[in-house]
Amino acid sequence: MNGRKATIDQLVAGLRLGVSDLEAVDIAVCPSYVHITQAVASLEDTAVAVGAQDVALAEKDGAFTGDVSAAMLHDAGCTYVIVGHSERRAIHGETDAQVAVKVEHVLRAQLIPILCVGETLDEREQGVTEAVVARQLDAVLERVGVQAFEQVLIAYEPVWAIGTGRTASPQQAQDVHAFIRARLAAHDVATASRARIMYGGSMKPENALELMGMQDIDGGLIGGASLKAEDFLSICRAARDNA
Repeated sequence: MNGRKATIDQLVAGLRLGVSDLEAVDIAVCPSYVHITQAVASLEDTAVAVGAQDVALAEKDGAFTGDVSAAMLHDAGCTYVIVGHSERRAIHGETDAQVAVKVEHVLRAQLIPILCVGETLDEREQGVTEAVVARQLDAVLERVGVQAFEQVLIAYEPVWAIGTGRTASPQQAQDVHAFIRARLAAHDVATASRARIMYGGSMKPENALELMGMQDIDGGLIGGASLKAEDFLSICRAARDNA
């Protein structure tokens, strides 16, 4: 819940100046619902795509006051939709089953879901990280099938490393990314090899190059560092340098 019209314009202006040498990188920004059309219009002649931060659980139009459907997001010009972010799960009580339904709706609207999975600090300290991530991932696999992960992007976000200043070490992140890829490979090896798995736990310019240099880390889902154009562009350059 960040941004105003003026700050969105400032951020987009900074991005426009810095993306000319980043053609090899897939870049997207995900503003609030009310700023989506502004971002789409401002970025229409660039390679930067626009996504949404969430989507309604309901698929069809109707009496769901305050909700925004996948079809509406498509109509507004979105390419991506973040689904199952840890804050949606924790603050709004979204279940694994509901997240899976949302992924299905996003795919049916011909948009690309960014599926977030990850454990809390308590769960990590209990040694159940893999069990938690497997449960979250399996709910979506059961709903849409493994082939959907040719389109579905995965973002591993250790909840304990979001907004806390703490970051999983590159090896800690790699271990979970490798586990996710192996979980997909148990269903289909080819799909698993092509699946894109991003890291979403306080990636910033200082650690992006090392994180994205790990074998199974294919990119980043950027939080606070995305609010400053130069920080975000520095991370995009790290992705380019690891391509």
